[in-house]
Amino acid sequence: MSLQIILLLLALAGLSGIAFGYFLRWIISLGKRGSMELEIRQMRMDAEEKSKHIIEEAERKAKEKSEELSTEHKERERELKGTEERLVRKEELLDNRQVNLDSEAESLSRKQEDVQTTKQKAEELVREQQEKLEKVANLSAVEAKDELLKSIEKQYEQDIESRMRKLDISGNERLEKRAQEILTTAVHRLGNSVVSDVLATTISLPSDEIKGKIIGKEGRNIRAFERATGVDVIVDDTPGTITLSSYDPMRRQIARIALENLILDGRIQPAKIEEAVQKAEAEINTIIKKKGAEAAYEARVPNLDPKLLMILGRLYFRTSYGQNVLDHSVEVAHLAGMLAEELGADAAVARAGALFHDIGKAVDHEVPGTHVEIGRRILQKFGVDEAIIKAMQAHHEEYPYETPESMIVQVADAISGGRPGARRDSVENYIKRLEELEALANSEPGVEKSYAIAAGREIRVIVKPEAITDLEARKLARDIADKIEKELQYPGEIKVSVIRETRVIEYAR
Repeated sequence: MSLQIILLLLALAGLSGIAFGYFLRWIISLGKRGSMELEIRQMRMDAEEKSKHIIEEAERKAKEKSEELSTEHKERERELKGTEERLVRKEELLDNRQVNLDSEAESLSRKQEDVQTTKQKAEELVREQQEKLEKVANLSAVEAKDELLKSIEKQYEQDIESRMRKLDISGNERLEKRAQEILTTAVHRLGNSVVSDVLATTISLPSDEIKGKIIGKEGRNIRAFERATGVDVIVDDTPGTITLSSYDPMRRQIARIALENLILDGRIQPAKIEEAVQKAEAEINTIIKKKGAEAAYEARVPNLDPKLLMILGRLYFRTSYGQNVLDHSVEVAHLAGMLAEELGADAAVARAGALFHDIGKAVDHEVPGTHVEIGRRILQKFGVDEAIIKAMQAHHEEYPYETPESMIVQVADAISGGRPGARRDSVENYIKRLEELEALANSEPGVEKSYAIAAGREIRVIVKPEAITDLEARKLARDIADKIEKELQYPGEIKVSVIRETRVIEYAR
């Protein structure tokens, strides 16, 4: 019984605790609700205060901006008003100026009319006076002018001729002296020897038995060799030698190397011949590259494209009048550089233009056109400086002399090709050039005889004294020189000497 009471009391106590807990929770919730309402009310008040401040700040800034805009507007109005006033004043000035110009134009027009009227009156007076003079003298104005000029020319012919001779002598002496000094200095600084090339190459054989191997059975080997190299193989009775003949020095050189290698190998047959020729061509390409680089280094022309050096090196196997073109180009480069230094021109441009002046000859047998035009296209393709192109393109006067360096290159080329022993020509061409020179001089009126002397470097012209005066003789010399420059091709220069001799013979009896 007591246990049940205890359990009952515990149950009542538990229910009382639960009820009390719910009561406390309700009390606490009421307190929290009140505090939350207070917080919300405080937040609302804070928000209203901030919004009030924001509105006041916005109103203040708007007021300041309005005042600023108003001030700016007034300032612009003042500026516009000032600009308008200035434009009005300018317009007034322009109107006044236009009025003045109109008045001046009208005045000039009236003056022009007056001048035209006066000119017409003067022309009429001059024409009347001229007609009166023509009637008196029985000569027209043209006839009178011609007579006057003839009389003056005849009266002062001796003085004019003497004066011209004096001026020519003095001027030529100064120029000739200076030119000789410059050219002598350049030539003395460069004294390269020149070796003329030939059209045949002789190869020494270890024994005459090799000749039979070169010829082969029924000439099979020699025909294969000639077909592969493009040269003529001459096998004669000369002991221990064989001759290779060709107008192309590169082919001749390839054939020489290939044949020497075949002789060393001892196996001479068509297959080996083709192999030897291919190896010789590769060796020649190496030589071409080496010679191009050496020429550029010797001429002091740096930073060149390797392909351009290859084209330049091909000139090593090209000749002109028996002169090696690559050696000639290097020589011209040295001369041009020295002349440019003496004259104060660009020595680097002159050397480069001189080195490349004949580069077109390396491929002129493969590409149509003159070697000058081919050379211009090659240099333009490799992006060479335009000043260098202008320097090289005028050495045969196909293009005008645009720069001092172009004239220097032409002079250096003439010195290199014109000095004694530099070039070789055939007797037929030599005689033909002399005959053309004499025929050109003989074609001029008043010429009695002409003689080409000093290996074609000078022509002496003897004129008829009764047909040509001393003054006309000087003009004849200039005309012949101009005609030679236009119609003939020649290295260096040609001196023209006109000789007029008058002999008076009398007998005393």
